[in-house]
Amino acid sequence: MAKQKRNVVMYGLSGKVNGQLLFKQYSYGTVVSKIPDRSKVILSDKQQASNEVFRKAVLYAKQVLKDPLKYAECKSRVAEGKTVYHTAIADYFKR
Repeated sequence: MAKQKRNVVMYGLSGKVNGQLLFKQYSYGTVVSKIPDRSKVILSDKQQASNEVFRKAVLYAKQVLKDPLKYAECKSRVAEGKTVYHTAIADYFKR
C-alpha cells in the first residue's frame, strides 16, 4: 500500500462521502475505507449493556466539557497525548 504525507486532496478529510466511502484520521494519516454494513449484526445482551454504559460515559464527558469548573479540574489531570474528553470518559469508568 502506498503512503503519502501531506496529500493536498485528503489532508484533514474525515467522515462519510455519498454513503459509500469513509475517511478516518489516525496519527499516521488519513485512511479511506468502505462504510461497514452492520445492518445484520445482532448484539448480545452483554454487548448492549456495555454499549449503554459507554453511551452514558460519553454523555458524562460532554457535560464535563460544558461545565467550566469540571473542565478545569479534569484538565489538571490530563495525561500527555490525551484530551479532557478522554480523561472524563476514563473517570466515568473509574467511579
